[in-house]
Amino acid sequence: MIFKHRSRPINPLILFGIVLITVDCGGSLTHPISAAEPETPTELQVGLAETDITPPVGFPMAGYYHERLAEGAIDPLKAKAIVFREGETAAALVVCDLIGIATDLSREVRKAASKKTGIPASHIVISATHSHTAPDYMKELYLYLGGEEQEQLRSEYIKKLIAGPVDAIVRANANASPSQLSTGSATQTTDVSFNRRFVMRDGSVRTWQNYRNPDVIRAAGPIDPAIELLMITGAEDDKPKGFLSNFALHLDTVGGTKWSADYPYFIEQTLREKFDPELISIFGTGCCGDINHSDPSRTERNKCDFIGSSLGNSIIDQLDQLKPVTTTSLFVKSTVVELPLQDAPRIEVERSVELLKLVKGGQKIDFFDHVAAYKLLILDQFHRAEPYAQTAEQITWGLSRSLAGIGENLPVDVTVITIGSDLAIVCLPGEVFVDLGLAIKRASPFRTTMVIELSNAVETIYIPHRAAYAGGSYEVTNSAVQPGSGEILVERALTLLRNAATQASANSP
Repeated sequence: MIFKHRSRPINPLILFGIVLITVDCGGSLTHPISAAEPETPTELQVGLAETDITPPVGFPMAGYYHERLAEGAIDPLKAKAIVFREGETAAALVVCDLIGIATDLSREVRKAASKKTGIPASHIVISATHSHTAPDYMKELYLYLGGEEQEQLRSEYIKKLIAGPVDAIVRANANASPSQLSTGSATQTTDVSFNRRFVMRDGSVRTWQNYRNPDVIRAAGPIDPAIELLMITGAEDDKPKGFLSNFALHLDTVGGTKWSADYPYFIEQTLREKFDPELISIFGTGCCGDINHSDPSRTERNKCDFIGSSLGNSIIDQLDQLKPVTTTSLFVKSTVVELPLQDAPRIEVERSVELLKLVKGGQKIDFFDHVAAYKLLILDQFHRAEPYAQTAEQITWGLSRSLAGIGENLPVDVTVITIGSDLAIVCLPGEVFVDLGLAIKRASPFRTTMVIELSNAVETIYIPHRAAYAGGSYEVTNSAVQPGSGEILVERALTLLRNAATQASANSP
């Protein structure tokens, strides 16, 4: 079906089921939005591709606060891309088996992919699954971009890490073809995800508790059991050639010192076994900053293969819930949001340096003190062109060429990709609390809405909702942005969604 684009005035944002407390962070709801309009109508085309980005043995592994060097691989790490094209409008999403997307990496990939495909950089999103058995690459990327000395094994991998997502986007763009799309949700009924924050008898909130603790009252928040889905089939048949799935569950289910894509690998294997060994399964991590796989009512944890296979089977068993996309007008909306950073006073930065020296010397310190010290050094380099600390000597992840000396606010992208009135893909930075993702989905005017976190920037670290800052504990300790930042992202995402819905309505027959 062919639809011609027309313009219509944008309606103002209305309130949406949660109380928004807006923080003036230098941004504006009228910030320029990039949205290319096709000059002539044409049918929607979709392309898929994947590239291996597995690091070599001996490269540092991510996920924790000490160096771990990889000793092998359990399964490969990949960059998986989907490209949407309609006339002159195009969008690309590439999801990588990485713990996070450094702003430096995002900018390098988007710039190179845009040059090779013609897709505007603002229409390209690079997201991470958040696997904890993926590379700790940020310091190596920092050294590489600065032309500084580093081990050849590490510099060669950084070249591969930049080239991999670009290659996936370029090939997905090249093989884009008319496709049939179906969207909807499956419900995960087997318990694999749990809110990991708990309200205690003394009124505090603590992470990683168990109901065997008599001081635990209840979970501090919900989960999101929905697996949002996009199925891509050929234009002339109904055989799936790819899935984009979206579920809110932290990826830290493997452990050890071998590379692994974590449970999305088993989603892929389950779908490939059912449909096609060449099928491309792209997994976009939902808002799961406070969600993990540890059942607080049991001592044992679900295993990686069980989680992935269960999610894959839920998708297969509930494919009848999907409905065809009936209008195929493509819109891409992106805006930069300035999130207010937390402070990093000199006295606290200097204390943090001393604490990290103790850790390097082999002494044990309180875990939360360690986390806070690390975060303060990251904030120190953001706030000041000349940081108080010699940051590159103290930390590995969090180093940034493009954000060094940025000031009091952290610029991050919020991007939406919409197809007709049937599908919206919302891409947010950082590790976002589930309540914030649910707020977007509840208020979205689209039939299916995916909210994918860890997109284009990880430097926010955690993004709790405002109430969580009052409760405290790990995620709050490990957040770089001020209270209210999560609500700002929700508000901005819904503004973009409403703009897209207005234009989709104008293009309806």
